[in-house]
Amino acid sequence: MSELPEETADARVDAIVAGLARLGELPVSEHVAVFEEAFSGLESTLAAVDDAQGEHTTAGRLTDAGVPERP
Repeated sequence: MSELPEETADARVDAIVAGLARLGELPVSEHVAVFEEAFSGLESTLAAVDDAQGEHTTAGRLTDAGVPERP
């Protein structure tokens, strides 16, 4: 497995990436669950960033239908 980055400048992402280190201790059959957990955590982190930025602007956000919001 390749080396993981030391830091990403976001503590939430760093914690998720650090969790991937346990892959070496697990059988390959359990890797999918670890990746799904990491993916879910990254999605939640991105959503939190979007929500925080949305308080200041709606540019670049999509409606539930996937259409860009208009300010």
